Amino acid sequence: MPTSAGPNKKVILLRPRGFCAGVVRAIDVVKIALSAYGAPIYVRREIVHNRHVVEELRAAGAIFVEELTEVPEGERAIFSAHGVAPSVREEAKARKLRVIDATCPLVTKVHLEAKKFAKQGYTIVLIGHKDHDEVIGTLGEAPEATALVSTVEDVETLVVKDPERVGFITQTTLSLDETRDIVARLKEKFPKIEGPAAQDICYATENRQVAVKAVAPLCEALLVVGSQNSSNSRRLVEVCEQLGVPSYLIDDLSEVKAEWLAGINTVAVTAGASAPENLVEALVDSLRERGYTTLEEMEVKEEDVRFNLPAELVRVSASPQAARV
Repeated sequence: MPTSAGPNKKVILLRPRGFCAGVVRAIDVVKIALSAYGAPIYVRREIVHNRHVVEELRAAGAIFVEELTEVPEGERAIFSAHGVAPSVREEAKARKLRVIDATCPLVTKVHLEAKKFAKQGYTIVLIGHKDHDEVIGTLGEAPEATALVSTVEDVETLVVKDPERVGFITQTTLSLDETRDIVARLKEKFPKIEGPAAQDICYATENRQVAVKAVAPLCEALLVVGSQNSSNSRRLVEVCEQLGVPSYLIDDLSEVKAEWLAGINTVAVTAGASAPENLVEALVDSLRERGYTTLEEMEVKEEDVRFNLPAELVRVSASPQAARV
């Protein structure tokens, strides 16, 4: 049903949007493993935080489990893009699981930073959201030496063993602005604090937030395609709302409410880093049916990042007969 907005209704479709290199790699890992080895292939937790992706892979034969105790001994198991704690790797080894690691290389970078700081005897301040899979995995690298902070207020109450030996790392899918404020306060409180050589927030998270900031003055509402448990998708909504533009996180077009678009002439559309492009295309088609007949693409930054597959899958892709070994 058309809304009551004016005649020149427009969709601004943001680029970059949707899948990042880490998500593409993780999904490819599951698909190639299923093709090379056949079902069952077990995946610990959601391979990426998107309901549609998980359902598609489940239909293809992937079995998603919460914990490795649900995986029969000796079977193949895939670790999700969010990474795992060392204790999970040890459990997999004890159960003789044949592990394929789909951890995003940018998450692995944060794990390596945590191990480096721990080895140097530092207190590690991890900026992130409690109970997120990525944070749980990173905390597991040095749990006794790591303190989790999520807000500037958390920094105020933070007590460390030695203020002269503190390092910070961050979850890769945070709000740029919020993280900048937390880091600034940490540097005020601990002047000698050390951080990563390059920021931990991933390029895709940053680019999508920058694009949302650029479109905010040009639109009256923003629709973000992504699942509710997707951290980077939720941050896109928050960034736009902070700029005064109503923003909505939707799994797919079925969740769009007519009242959101009432009186809206220009709506922007983007997608979190784990949301498939076909969902975006379906949403744009739906908006066209609602009278948004003008489509404008707005590219803020070109992305051409690619990550290599795990060595095992590179080998079986090149030599299918090796898959059965």
